[in-house]
Amino acid sequence: MTNDQEGSQLLQQEGHAERLTSLRGGESANLDREIGLKLFRDMTLGRRFEDKCAEMYYRGKMFGFVHLYNGQEAVSSGVIGAMKLKHDWFCSTYRDHVHALSAGVPARQVMSELFGKETGCSKGRGGSMHLFSKEHHLLGGYAFIGEGIPIALGAAFSSRYKKEVFSDENSDSVTAAFFGDGTCNNGQFFECLNMAQLWKLPIIFVVENNKWAIGMAHNRATSDPEIWRKANAFGMKGEEVDGMDVLAVRGAAQRALERARSGDGPTLIECLTYRFRGHSLADPDELRSEEEKDFWAQKDPIENLARILAEKGFSNKNELKSIEKEIDLEVNDAVEFALSSKDPDPNELTKYIWAD
Repeated sequence: MTNDQEGSQLLQQEGHAERLTSLRGGESANLDREIGLKLFRDMTLGRRFEDKCAEMYYRGKMFGFVHLYNGQEAVSSGVIGAMKLKHDWFCSTYRDHVHALSAGVPARQVMSELFGKETGCSKGRGGSMHLFSKEHHLLGGYAFIGEGIPIALGAAFSSRYKKEVFSDENSDSVTAAFFGDGTCNNGQFFECLNMAQLWKLPIIFVVENNKWAIGMAHNRATSDPEIWRKANAFGMKGEEVDGMDVLAVRGAAQRALERARSGDGPTLIECLTYRFRGHSLADPDELRSEEEKDFWAQKDPIENLARILAEKGFSNKNELKSIEKEIDLEVNDAVEFALSSKDPDPNELTKYIWAD
């Protein structure tokens, strides 16, 4: 690594650390025992599921591109956990496994999809990057950045259209569109922000700023690294939060949901987070410094929540260990189920391409 590269990485790390100490977000969400254990379970399920995916991939049991979510669990659990499952809508990226789990898609269905089995949530046709579940209002994972944002915009438009044109007072669903920092220099991002604010659509734009777009450091790729400020150009509410703090994310999501359901329009939430693994399982992850990785490892969102639960007397190590064991059994069951499931029938190669 050259001196220039080392200097660039140091500036990147110091810049993000400084932002974390001067966040401009609102208050964190309230916490009680029930919510705390629910969030802990959801984040732990996401982490253990992804660890198992890595194991299966390196054992040669899983193929294709696999992008893991380790480290970013507070964003998925914080946002989706504040929403109404099977009522609100969710649009993901190619890093979509944990979004699907938070949205309620069973671990068996998600794992089966990663193995390309008929029992997968996309019938084995989608794989890791294209999870979809109509039942759970998951509008898909998308391989190309920015692809899912217009889809999410359409879902939000339909919610308002049903309410205003068809006088459906029960139509108050909100859509969450997840995407990374690399997407925020993409034209679809700006176009959709403009349309969402123009029409006051019930949508939350969730930027998972994990500092790296594959191997491109965020600060080197954009003229203004503070993405939440880009909402101002459209007269939209923007907020930045500590994406390693599930309660901070949940609080921002709750405020955004209240605005959306009351007809006040969209919100752009920038979550400062970090992926603990490389861009994908095929990435040797040699571009990021060990100092940077260690800095963010100390902010592990699951460990932080476990500490808060203990400090407030809502739980203890033994109870949390018990939850972890239950989740390990659930994840192992998902693998066994996926391995024993049938492959898609080759005679049905074109099935699901066109509407019946």
